[in-house]
Amino acid sequence: MPLQPLIESLVRLNDEHKSMLKLAQGKKDAVMNNDVDNLIQILNHESRLMKRIDQLENERQEHCYAYIREKGIKSLLNLNLTELSRLVFDPQEKQQLKDIQLELANTLHELKQLNDLNQQLISQALAFVDYSLDLLGASPGDEPTYAHPAGKTNSTNRAGLFDAKA
Repeated sequence: MPLQPLIESLVRLNDEHKSMLKLAQGKKDAVMNNDVDNLIQILNHESRLMKRIDQLENERQEHCYAYIREKGIKSLLNLNLTELSRLVFDPQEKQQLKDIQLELANTLHELKQLNDLNQQLISQALAFVDYSLDLLGASPGDEPTYAHPAGKTNSTNRAGLFDAKA
């Protein structure tokens, strides 16, 4: 089958994205449990996996170009899978291509949702850390109540627990 190398590269690409999905779940757990060491390990593994996905994407593109050339098209069009499936006339190959396209799309959608959730969790964690530092750095004279601006003095009594300018 002339389309088989492309389908195999898409299957490997989907498998690597599923691995990314597992890492994203682990990242979510690490952020929720405040496990920084595990988060760093996951990020390192994720970086290596991204390089592998990039290699597989280049391989997929090469197989796509090879298939297009085999069909007699001399242009190096950057076709997506839907456009490429229009060039496939064998019903079995066309179905295989559509199946892996759907599976890959579902995996990528799930990965995007989990990454969006992780981004929100990290933003919330950073906001909490910032709020906590503000509380620790506040001086005892800072009252959370209203004071007339004319009655305020520009001097501060003492620095907070942490020197914010350091």
